[in-house]
Amino acid sequence: MRKLQQMKNWITKQIDLPADVFMDLPRITLVGQVHIYIENHRGLLVFSDKEVRLLLKQGQLLIKGDSFVIKTILPEELLLEGTIEQVLFLEDEKKGK
Repeated sequence: MRKLQQMKNWITKQIDLPADVFMDLPRITLVGQVHIYIENHRGLLVFSDKEVRLLLKQGQLLIKGDSFVIKTILPEELLLEGTIEQVLFLEDEKKGK
């Protein structure tokens, strides 16, 4: 599995592709503290007006803040509006074991 990841890294560098395209990484666009646009997620796990948790290929993305409203949600994209205070990557617990 590690060899496959190394090969993906090498190919990405050689053909000058953005890493998120070839390696299945999330693309996150933050506009101030009021909008966050996440592409290439694997699903919405938790939603409240103060917390959003998304499943990623490796781990989860946790967004904390206030007055959250989902403006757009598609199978791999999400546009969130509100007061964004924290954006955290949570490591996959299985990977650490």
